Amino acid sequence: MQWLALDLQFFSGEKTEKATPKKRQDTRKKGQVSKSQDVNTAVLLFFMFIVFIIIGPFWKERFTGLYQQIFTEYMLWELTPDHLRIIFIDIITYMGFTIAPVMGIAIIAGLVSNLMQIGFLFTTEPLQMKLDKLNPISGAKKIFSIRAIVELVKSILKITVVATVTFSILWMNKDEMMMLAHGNLDGALSFFGSTVTLMGISASLALLVLSVIDYMYQRFDYEKNIRMSKQDIKDEYKNIEGDPLIKSKIKERQRQMAMRRMMSEIPNADVVITNPTHYAVAIKYDESKADAPYVVAKGVDYVAFKIRDIAKNNKVAIVENRPLARALYAEVEIGQAINESFYQAVAEVLAYVYQIEQKA
Repeated sequence: MQWLALDLQFFSGEKTEKATPKKRQDTRKKGQVSKSQDVNTAVLLFFMFIVFIIIGPFWKERFTGLYQQIFTEYMLWELTPDHLRIIFIDIITYMGFTIAPVMGIAIIAGLVSNLMQIGFLFTTEPLQMKLDKLNPISGAKKIFSIRAIVELVKSILKITVVATVTFSILWMNKDEMMMLAHGNLDGALSFFGSTVTLMGISASLALLVLSVIDYMYQRFDYEKNIRMSKQDIKDEYKNIEGDPLIKSKIKERQRQMAMRRMMSEIPNADVVITNPTHYAVAIKYDESKADAPYVVAKGVDYVAFKIRDIAKNNKVAIVENRPLARALYAEVEIGQAINESFYQAVAEVLAYVYQIEQKA
């Protein structure tokens, strides 16, 4: 039996269950999500080279204009600190406006690729300083882990694919490349620009295919890492819902307090309608609190006995009416006014009680 108990304890601690929504939410708040950096890289490269195609003529004019300005205007200036400062500011501003479209597209592509994978997420948890990150033993374990080997294989595969794609494009255009020596400068710039752009787009598409595979692996690894054991799920349920034993004790305490409040209202009742032994309902009529008589206490069996006992000790009238007692107990809650269907029957009982009190 001990071996069986140990086996059950071992299997209950094995992480075989899918993560609960709360566990996923907690890990997301910590910045742990299924994300592939290769998707960001591939999307970024693809859009960057698309932008190169669109703004190629613009860049050609900008760079040739800067070249002409340097050698026709700035070269004639006297080299003084003030002139150097002006030249430096002009060149930086000129280059800033030149590369601004590319930087804007790069930022947008990065945001879009992240939103596609994980949606909007803002957390500072990964930026917090943790001493365990400085542990050389845990660092060595990460270096020689299965994940590190997978990352190494991915890097080799990416280098191989990119090199194969770029070399294939260069090999297909080798004849035209050899003839550039007999052409002009504009032809050479156009050839190299189109060739580099073609290599970039082809490489980015190849990386995009690899990034999809990598994203699937990252998602699988993420799901595996956030798995929970049966005991983890039970503990989480206890933390959310509360310990069942504690909840039962709280409910029992609340029931006792409600019972004491109910019993304390019986001495103020006008009449207690009984079954006569199984049911007891205490009725009170107070015009300042309700337009109709209302129930201050009710109970069956032992509670009904306690209600009758308190009523006797406090000289509250007790009237036997079996159908009325049963109906009031079933349909009217404590503190609630009686329904119109009970008006006549309860009024007759109260009138009978008032008559007896007047005679007394």
